[in-house]
This record gives sequence, C-alpha cells and structure tokens, in this order.
Amino acid sequence: MNGGSMKLKSLLVVLLFFGATLAFAQAPAPPHPGPEHEILKKEVGTWDATVEMSPGPGAPPLVSQGIETNSLLGGMWLVTQFKSDMGGMPFEGHGISGWDAGKKKYSWTWVDSMSTGISLGEGTWDAAAQAMTGWMEGPDMTGKVMRSKSVTQWKDADTRLFTISGTGPDGKEMSFLEITYKRRK
Repeated sequence: MNGGSMKLKSLLVVLLFFGATLAFAQAPAPPHPGPEHEILKKEVGTWDATVEMSPGPGAPPLVSQGIETNSLLGGMWLVTQFKSDMGGMPFEGHGISGWDAGKKKYSWTWVDSMSTGISLGEGTWDAAAQAMTGWMEGPDMTGKVMRSKSVTQWKDADTRLFTISGTGPDGKEMSFLEITYKRRK
C-alpha cells in the first residue's frame, strides 16, 4: 500500500467515526416512563386470584384459585405471569401490557397453555371510573378467533375485578370470565 492510499483510508476511518458520533449525539433520547405508566405500576406485585369461568348461559360458574405475579420492565412494560388450576388442569398464562404512545392507548398481548395463538388487545383508562376498558382478540381453546370486551375495574388499591365478555351462543352479551384479584401483603 502506498502512503496516499493509507492516508485516504485513515481519513475515511476518522470521518466515519466522527459521523457516527455526530449521528449518535443527535439521536432522540430513549423513551422514559410517563404518567400513563403509573397505571401499570399499580399492578406490580403478587395477587391472589379467584377465577370464575362461565361454561354457558344459565350454568353455574366454574371457580378456581390462582396467583398472578407482575413486574415492571424498564418502568414501561407490565410483565404478567399467571398460574392456576382450571377444571383440574394446570393453567399458565403470560402477558405484556404497555402504553402505545403512537396510538395514545394501552396495548397488551396474552398467551396461555389453553390457547393456540397469541391474543392482542388495546384499551383506554378512565380515571374517574378507575377502570381500563378495551378489547382483546385471539384464538379460543378450539383455535377459533374471537373478539371480546375486557374491563379491569379497581375497587380499591388492593382489589381489582377483571372481566371478559362477548356474544354468547344465544346472541346476547355475556360474561365469560371474572377474576377478582387481592394484593398479597
């Protein structure tokens, strides 16, 4: 290699280094938790759950107990682990919830040991009602995709009620699932 090409390569390396440094310096700051994330923060901890599943209109609910453990990832994403026994079968589910700044809504995902795919949802927070209301869409236990309404109603700082409802076999809206959560002390 001659001296001219070495100088050119050295100059290119220096220019690339300074260009990358300048681009990094001008990059937007990473996102930080905002007031919307305080809603998610309320759910951090371990919760005892009473689960009531409706097998159909007029039938008594199937009742089981569960445990939900929630942590906050980077102050912005609520990571949920849920374990229970559903009708004598072990059940485990995992969810991720967060604030979608682009949509100005909360969004979430859910997967569990009794469904064949991922469920997606989004909703809004009503501070006056202390409730998160939205929808969730994903496969049921048979693989059929269903869309349902979901509501989390805060009764107090240590109690919340989660419901999933949709259209029943008779064409009327019905509650499919109710979970009452009590924070462990």
